[in-house]
Amino acid sequence: MSSRRIFARPARFAAIAPYVWMVLLFLVPFGFVLKISLSQTAIAQPPYEPVFDLTAGWEALKAAFAALSIDNFRLLGSDDLYVFAYVRSLTVALTATALLLLIGYPIAYGMARLPKRWQAVAMVLVIVPFWTSFLIRIYAWINILQHDGLLNQILLALHLVSQPVVWLSTDTAMYIGIVYSYLPFMILPLYATLAKMEPVLEEAASDLGAPPWQVFWLVTFPLSLPGVGAGVLLCFIPIVGEFVIPDLLAGSNSLMIGQTLWLEFFTNKDWPVASAAAIVLLVVLLVPLLLYERLQKRQLEQGR
Repeated sequence: MSSRRIFARPARFAAIAPYVWMVLLFLVPFGFVLKISLSQTAIAQPPYEPVFDLTAGWEALKAAFAALSIDNFRLLGSDDLYVFAYVRSLTVALTATALLLLIGYPIAYGMARLPKRWQAVAMVLVIVPFWTSFLIRIYAWINILQHDGLLNQILLALHLVSQPVVWLSTDTAMYIGIVYSYLPFMILPLYATLAKMEPVLEEAASDLGAPPWQVFWLVTFPLSLPGVGAGVLLCFIPIVGEFVIPDLLAGSNSLMIGQTLWLEFFTNKDWPVASAAAIVLLVVLLVPLLLYERLQKRQLEQGR
């Protein structure tokens, strides 16, 4: 047997493995959720009907398929609770992602311009928060932002405020928690892109008479767009469905879609409506992914 044949079979398995992974861990669960979203709520176990029973025969399966409907999706479009939850989730995600980009870009740019020996140190400092439990870090922010917490003590000591400021159960606390938690996801792809950029390109633009701001806007920023796109997607998509941070730090006046899903699944036991909301959320989040893919293809075509 030739060496080519020996290595060809593992290579095929390696190429097939991602597709098997996607089918088993994404498409199959998605099929279950889609089926539940087309069902109706029932006081039973499981709390929905119809239930497909492969042993009941073909006629029973046909009757079960006929009982499926899109009533839950109609409810999502007609009930202001769900509409406002989606709008608030998208608004919060867009605002937080913009803040993350404004804060993360200068940090990533500074890291990329450090000497090589210090870049590894800066990378460790960015990754260090991941070594602590996410939930513990959010509870730490509760202690910092509470009425007699560390933040109010510092502000009072510096005489910046005359009385403690209300931070907890506000959108400000929520944005602080989100920006703190997701900042590494923005910095790392930006740093990876900026670190590979050739400094001679910026030097050439400066030699041609471009001021620093023009060098950044016409040379540095366009070349870093792949990192910007990756960082924006890594932050925007999970923030839309965020549950823990809004639930612990924000007020309960208006819910995000992650909190709404939790309430429908575990409090109201309305699995069909919750599944429909999850399906709509998935479709909404496919839009930025498709836009990013199209922009990537356009950049590749322009590069050719």
